[in-house]
Formats: sequence, C-alpha cells, structure tokens
Amino acid sequence: MDYFLTDEQKHIQMLARRIAEEKVVPIRAELDEKQEFPWSIMKACAETGLFGVSIPEEYGGIGGGTFENCIAVEELSRACLGVSVSYAASLLGAYPILIGGSEEQKKKYLPEIASGRKLAAFGLTEANAGSDAQGIRTEAKKVGDEYILNGTKQWITNGGEAEIYSVVAMTDKSRGGRGATAFILEKGMEGFSFGKKENKLGIRASATRELVFQDCKVPKENVIGREGLGFILVMRTFDRTRPGIGAQAVGVAQGALEAAVNYAREREQFDRKIISFQAIQHMLADMAMQVEAARSLVYSVARYIDSNPKDFSKYSAMAKVFPSDIAIKVTIDAIQVFGGYGFMKEYPVEKMMRDAKILQIYEGTNQIQRNVIGLELIKEAASKKKK
Repeated sequence: MDYFLTDEQKHIQMLARRIAEEKVVPIRAELDEKQEFPWSIMKACAETGLFGVSIPEEYGGIGGGTFENCIAVEELSRACLGVSVSYAASLLGAYPILIGGSEEQKKKYLPEIASGRKLAAFGLTEANAGSDAQGIRTEAKKVGDEYILNGTKQWITNGGEAEIYSVVAMTDKSRGGRGATAFILEKGMEGFSFGKKENKLGIRASATRELVFQDCKVPKENVIGREGLGFILVMRTFDRTRPGIGAQAVGVAQGALEAAVNYAREREQFDRKIISFQAIQHMLADMAMQVEAARSLVYSVARYIDSNPKDFSKYSAMAKVFPSDIAIKVTIDAIQVFGGYGFMKEYPVEKMMRDAKILQIYEGTNQIQRNVIGLELIKEAASKKKK
C-alpha cells in the first residue's frame, strides 16, 4: 500500500533497505551462528546518518520522529532482527536524555549518538524486576557531589558494546516508584563493568549482557531531570519506543512472507509449483493480510505520537502487541510453507521465527501491555460515565 511517505521518509526507507539487502542479508546467518555483534553494519548505518533519524537537528540528527524510526527499523528487520535491535537500542538509550535531559546533557551526548560514533543502551531490567519494573534494587546513594551506584542490570541490549547508558536506580526506596532516578553512565567509569555475553534463542547477533555497578561513582550532573523522576522517564520512553517493536515485528513478518512466496513459486510437488495449490495460496493470503494490518496499525500510531497528543499509552501498547503476535504466526506459517526445509538453518525462516519470539517479551511483555490497554479502557469508560 501507499502510505504517502514524504521524499525524506522515502530516502530513509531506501537507505535502510539498501543496507539490509547489501550488508545484512549476505552475513546474517554467520552473525547468528557466531553471535557476532554487527559492527560493520552499525558503521554503515552511521555513515548514512540513520542513527540520527529521530534526534533533533540541533543535536546533529535528521529531526524525524517515531514514524521515521519505524520506517528504518522495519527495513533492517526484514533482513535480521539481531541487527535491527542493535540499531534501535541506541535510540532507546538516548530517549531518556531526549525527554528529560538538561540542555548541557543533550549537547554532550546526543550528537555522539546521532552520528553513530557511540552507541547507547538502556538499563532498567534486573533479575527480580522484569514486568515489575518498580521492583528494581540497584541503589544510588548521594555522597557529596556524586552518587554511588551498587547493583546489577540484566539482559541489557548493547550491553558492553555501547558507550553511553541511561540507567535507573533507587535513590529513595521508601518512596517506591517515586524513589527512582535516571542517570547517564559512560563505559569506563570506575566501578562499572559487564557480565558475560548471554547465549540466546534468537537475536543472537545482538549483544545482551549484565551491567554491574560496584561503588560506581556518577557525578550529580549526570542525573537526568531530577531525583524521583526515573519511572516517569521510563514510561514516557517506552510509550515512544514500543511502536518500534511493532516495526521490528512488521519487518520480520514481511521478510518471512517474501521468503515463503518465493519458495512456493519454485518448489514443485506432484509436478506442480506448490503456490498453485489453494491451501498454500490461502496461507500466503492470510499472512499478507496480517502483515499489512500490523503495518497499518504501527504507522498510524507512530504518526499519532508524532502529532504530540498528551496521552497515547494505550495505542503505543497496541502497536507492540498486535504486530508481535502476528510476527510469531507469520514466521511459523512461513516454516510450514517451506516444509522440512524450513526447519533447516540453510534457509532463513527458522531464524526469523527464533528472532520473532523476543518481540512478545522485551519492552514489556504482551501480557503486561494488555493490562495497560485494559486499564486505559476502564479509565475512559469511567470518564465518559462522569460526563
């Protein structure tokens, strides 16, 4: 479908698609097998300016929004989710600074991220604080002009590879969620180290590591916003990045659909191309409808967010849940079209299915997102009743 992209948006799409086809596809299987971080591809993204897609021009970016980010992420995801999440996680790490950072912080860090000279990462999840983000235990105690951080963060995308980290820690546990504060950390800070690289089911090209803080000294100037705003920044960040997860889902589902159609046009059984069988045509038709419906939702929500509404949590959650559920279904169906070949690593669809599973888990599980949607519906109903 024609989504009426501007010339600039078409240019972003073209750049990302070219990187995906020329740089990612030839080595995606090798990156997956070796669990190798895609530095060469990150360099290509940097050289074409893709890291600055959603960063304002005054900080070295292109000045786009959520929609432009979704376009780039979708194209990279068609080729490899492990690559696309490595790219997308840098903006995730930048968003708390974009949303709540001081002018000094923005001028110091955002141009480095926009240029791709430095990757960013976001540190929230802990071993006992996944869906229950308010259960984090990493502490930050103020001592003079510094904060001393102690604790760990788990399953952090770009961990160890990124240079800039937005990290949430508790500065006052007695206040619960209102006692969390966000900080900017830099790789190499005293007391800041990394755990082993995790061995994962999917997105194996991306780096997932533990962040370890042992009496890590962070200057007070590195507080994002002010004390106690940590979880507000987290929620505002995720509201803007969850459509990007939907875009990843659309991309991997589109890649699986294209692979299935091309295979069905070549594979012969009973002296006929299997695409001539109605059963296969119906499977492909359902896959195509689901992908297009998911894309329409992601694009609509991204554009809505960029129109600067006050509250869009419900729609942001929808733009993650529906496409990620679709991505699982479409990649599984793609394997079915391939038959026994689809189960083999020689073909790309088994990797696409393994990669797609994480989309239902990270940045808030789909079950939690359904809670968000449900609670918003309850609030809206109560508000209408009062009127």
